[in-house]
Amino acid sequence: MGVDIGGLFERRVVELSDLAGRTIVVDAYNMLYQFLSVIRQRDGTPLKDAGGRVTSHLSGLLYRSTNLIEAGIKLVFVFDGTPPLFKAGTIEERVQTRIAAMEKWEEALAAGSDDVMIYAQASGRLDASMVAEAERLLGYMGIPVVQAPSEGEAQAAYMVKEGDAYAVASQDYDSFLFGAPMVLRNITVTGRRKLPRKNVYVEVKPELLSLEENLERLNLTREQLIDLAILIGTDYNKGIKGIGPKKALKLIQSRENIDTALKQIDAEIIEVDSIKNFFQNPPTTKNYTINYEKPEKDKIIELLCEKHDFSHERVSKAIQRLQEASNTGQSTLDAWI
Repeated sequence: MGVDIGGLFERRVVELSDLAGRTIVVDAYNMLYQFLSVIRQRDGTPLKDAGGRVTSHLSGLLYRSTNLIEAGIKLVFVFDGTPPLFKAGTIEERVQTRIAAMEKWEEALAAGSDDVMIYAQASGRLDASMVAEAERLLGYMGIPVVQAPSEGEAQAAYMVKEGDAYAVASQDYDSFLFGAPMVLRNITVTGRRKLPRKNVYVEVKPELLSLEENLERLNLTREQLIDLAILIGTDYNKGIKGIGPKKALKLIQSRENIDTALKQIDAEIIEVDSIKNFFQNPPTTKNYTINYEKPEKDKIIELLCEKHDFSHERVSKAIQRLQEASNTGQSTLDAWI
């Protein structure tokens, strides 16, 4: 879901070719939920195998990651660890939201409503077995995986700050609150997309956003950006009613920090200091390696085709593309890192 600060940020449209040779660290859960949302049949049903198990996320990982690797992009996926205690309310709220969306999807299907896809896309859920298989598939594809101790976006931001990657790939803007210098959006959803409830299509292209450039333009420090986000509402707190991004920006610019801003509007947010400290000093790990390996064709086929009924022909073609892309213009795999 993420914090609603996107409207305050300027971004630069880029082509995938502009990212060739760059290491991009992916917020894995964010991308997997994208796949669960957009890779669906016309009635909103996600892709499933003969046993009724959802496979949209696996399809996205294979085919769309292969497209990115063919463009010369070096991917690293970071998976979430243990969330902070003050995120418990948000997690439960999301569960209830998805349950409600599932019910509305079923009602929309029965009524033949045009809102079928909207509710279907909001109903996607990841379970532990789906995450485990996603990690396994990435390993078989030769793509490195990093396990974050806590929030994946915090770990991804840390890796970019350390110079081990160029940007964080995520549809959310929370990475900026954790200090990510660069954020890349839309790398898996490029192309024509239909706007919800409108018969209008828009062209979606990758967008690159710079933290430093936007902070300078907004005349904010990163700490003030965190204050602004907390006023609006984050994954760890509900915002102040009636305070959106523009009002929050004016409050922080005029009052300098969240404490004085809250006094001005006579409001209170529980655990402000804890939330600010978590954004500024989140649990991260230095214990990771970024090594690219050769794709393991037999294991990919066993997982996708034999276990989940993927087309053997399509998967084999994707693996061939992946193998060729991994070696194009490289004398060794080490040169690709």
